[in-house]
Amino acid sequence: MIIKYFGFLFTLLWSYSFIRTQSLFKKGSGILITLFVSNISWLTFIAACFYGFKNFEFYNVLIGIGFIIALVHLSFSRMSLFINSKFQNKQNLIRIKTVIEYFIIIAIVYYIFA
Repeated sequence: MIIKYFGFLFTLLWSYSFIRTQSLFKKGSGILITLFVSNISWLTFIAACFYGFKNFEFYNVLIGIGFIIALVHLSFSRMSLFINSKFQNKQNLIRIKTVIEYFIIIAIVYYIFA
């Protein structure tokens, strides 16, 4: 039963981290991320919540959901502080972010048409 609960928490962590990642992208790439990643992650998150409510006690599921959401938000804020401290020139950070966004767009388009 503990392994199932950890699997439930891992699924929540996995899906909510992708949901939270979608907010980091610009509108152009954010649309593709929303269509192909975020919507599936929302479905996975909702399915994991349903699985949790079906198989575990109500309070354990609420504690797990709250813990995962707090953990993801805390880790994203810590990563933001860390990345901002490493890049003194914000222009380089914006360039790297743009390259990563274009790479994700190309990967999604390649995955669709390949």
